Amino acid sequence: MPVVAIFGITNDALNLVVNLLILFLVVVWLALVWWTFADARRRIDDPMLVGTATVASLFPFVGTIVYLIVRPPEYLDDVRERQLEMAAAEARLAQLDALACPHCHGDIERSFLVCPHCMRKLKDPCQTCGRPLDPRWSVCPYCEAPVSTSPRRAAVS
Repeated sequence: MPVVAIFGITNDALNLVVNLLILFLVVVWLALVWWTFADARRRIDDPMLVGTATVASLFPFVGTIVYLIVRPPEYLDDVRERQLEMAAAEARLAQLDALACPHCHGDIERSFLVCPHCMRKLKDPCQTCGRPLDPRWSVCPYCEAPVSTSPRRAAVS
């Protein structure tokens, strides 16, 4: 049975090695085309650019190397995850700034002594510096004055 001699090789063993090497290179090339397509889909949102990257990888090995150089540095899922994390962090910051009165649920700030909506007392002022004190504190963190325990403060704790 006559075997086609590639590159003019007439030795059957050497011709088999060359044929296997060519088959290996074709399989690697097709795998690189598929990898370029799959990687471009994970990194690029535009289908036209994904198709362009895949077509460019049809040029054996060079197209994939060019794609590796110009591809976006991160996956679309990572970009979306980072955006969600930033939105969640901004929401947490907004929640820290927006406090509500425990009695009427009106908007208050941390420094308020009295709720401007229902007029209920929220915090006691420091006897020395006048800054608002948390009922759990035993010393004023602003002026280091000891907090006297009033009957209301003892009932809260």
